[in-house]
Amino acid sequence: MIRPILLSIISFPIAAFSASTVNSSSAASQQGVQIITLPDRLRVELNSHLFTEYFFKDVPRPYCYPVLGPGEAPMTRDWPMKSPPDEEHDHKHHRSLWFAHGAINGQDFWTEQGKFGKTIHEGFAEIRSGSDVGVIKSTNKWVSAEGAVVCTDDRTLRFHKPGSDGERILDFEITLHASNGELTLGDTKEGTMAIRLAETMRLKGKVGHGHIVNSEGVHDDQTWGKRANWCDYFGPVNGETVGVAMFDHPGNPRHPTWWHVRDYGLFAANPFGEHDFEKLADATAGNLVVPAGQSVTFRYRFYFHKGDEQKAKVADHYEAYIKSSTGKL
Repeated sequence: MIRPILLSIISFPIAAFSASTVNSSSAASQQGVQIITLPDRLRVELNSHLFTEYFFKDVPRPYCYPVLGPGEAPMTRDWPMKSPPDEEHDHKHHRSLWFAHGAINGQDFWTEQGKFGKTIHEGFAEIRSGSDVGVIKSTNKWVSAEGAVVCTDDRTLRFHKPGSDGERILDFEITLHASNGELTLGDTKEGTMAIRLAETMRLKGKVGHGHIVNSEGVHDDQTWGKRANWCDYFGPVNGETVGVAMFDHPGNPRHPTWWHVRDYGLFAANPFGEHDFEKLADATAGNLVVPAGQSVTFRYRFYFHKGDEQKAKVADHYEAYIKSSTGKL
């Protein structure tokens, strides 16, 4: 019988922070990355144009919405933040771009139905604009439906200035801390680093004309549950083909990850759903256990680009990522 993995990665505890570590964007240049503080969210602009907003107050979990790609193409659907008549109103918990998981110490932190856990923002360790990169660092606590703190996290979002062809890059790094006892990230396909794409980019649906491909050359429906270094989902938005590739960092547990990528526009990296993806009898095969007081870190890159994976040279960008300062082990 396949046994759950006992993780032995040790990370430093969450560092204390104060308001003095948070940098104002008031003096930021209009070029590069500007991060503007609003009461319930942070607005991220690239060369004075909106890229996304990071919502953190009074939400089930922090998320980025909207996400605008090359040519300011809206890359994610509007529901449930808005209620447009031409979108499917399914999966309310698919909030644009987010990190969550469906089984953490037996608690559901993925959906928004019944008794579900919430990821509650605690504070910002850093908010920094810059000519090349903007940074958001925050701390959060994962709270069960009964009000118990299950674990905590530190997360860092890095926003890069646009490339020469309008491409946009977001690096997402999160460290989950077993701060309140042993932590079990359970085996379920419901997770984890995720984005829900625009309706026209879907593989199927009333207006869907998208395609999916991964680093192993697998296409469309066949990509679900397969392991790969990266996966790319592309399709038309406002008459132009755009796409997003997600890169799995080589240092992530169980790299290369499995991809929970659906024909209706859900696109997620999930290193835990082993029994679902591999059709195993043992429903705990993919459990990942973090001992009390220790932690585990996951890193991903989102590459928003024009065209399909060939035109966008996704494979080359992945190689550049793992050789960069952000991508190095």
